Amino acid sequence: MQRRKKQVKLLDRNYAQTDRYVNMHDLKKSGVQRQIMERFFLGYQAFTAKPDEMLARRGLSRVHHRILFFIASYPDLSIKQLLGYLGVSKQALNIPLRQLIEMGLVESLTAEDDKRKRMLRFSTEGAKLEQALRREQVRLLERAFNETGEDAVTGWLAVNQALAGSANRH
Repeated sequence: MQRRKKQVKLLDRNYAQTDRYVNMHDLKKSGVQRQIMERFFLGYQAFTAKPDEMLARRGLSRVHHRILFFIASYPDLSIKQLLGYLGVSKQALNIPLRQLIEMGLVESLTAEDDKRKRMLRFSTEGAKLEQALRREQVRLLERAFNETGEDAVTGWLAVNQALAGSANRH
């Protein structure tokens, strides 16, 4: 039986009459800002380290990983849709996408309904690479989720959702 760490929740004085609990980190303090940001950066570094190594052996980088991730998430993704997910220009996408196509990892096919539209999907080798990259990241997440418990995971997912929502509003 797995033991979960007890999560301590502090009630913010501003929400004393509600059930809303918040973490009491004072983001007005520079030291607290730096500590929180450092943990975020180091967590992201750990999350990307192994995939970055695997990609580097093929002469690829994190931008290639992002492209592979979205093609895996949305089979037969159009280039226009990919541009939207990545939030980059056609010019910025051109070279890394072309490299993935030239390496035989991604296929660019003409859409049946519109000959001007290009659809992206994996080759067998591209699918294997994406699965290997994802497998490494899932192992890391499983370990972290098991260490921290369900409440922490729920909070982490909520924070990431709020960050993603903030990015989409700017």
